[in-house]
Amino acid sequence: MNAVLNVIWLVLAGVWLALGYVVAGILCCLLIVTIPFGLASFRIAGYALWPFGRTVTERRTAGVPSMLGNVVWILVAGLWLAIGHIATGIALCLTVIGIPLGLGNFKMVPVSLLPLGREVVST
Repeated sequence: MNAVLNVIWLVLAGVWLALGYVVAGILCCLLIVTIPFGLASFRIAGYALWPFGRTVTERRTAGVPSMLGNVVWILVAGLWLAIGHIATGIALCLTVIGIPLGLGNFKMVPVSLLPLGREVVST
């Protein structure tokens, strides 16, 4: 079932959302200081392409630098990516077949806002 949902997700939302993360990652990697944001963005882009069967957990070794980085991330790109997930989730929930995909979008809002100090793991 995860594979079917992932294929439908890829066609309806995954490509566009992952593209947003890749653009944010490239922009962040242009500056030396924001490379950690770019790497986190690329990590989440992979998750945005194929989210079902995986989840995001908090990294136990993340500390204050991750928290401070997340504040900067929200101001730079996180808010816009979260709005993209919310808008796509609402649009997908308008159809019966899109409800699981919309819920998947809503599940990705926290990681789009606070990506540092988190990791993607299989369920």
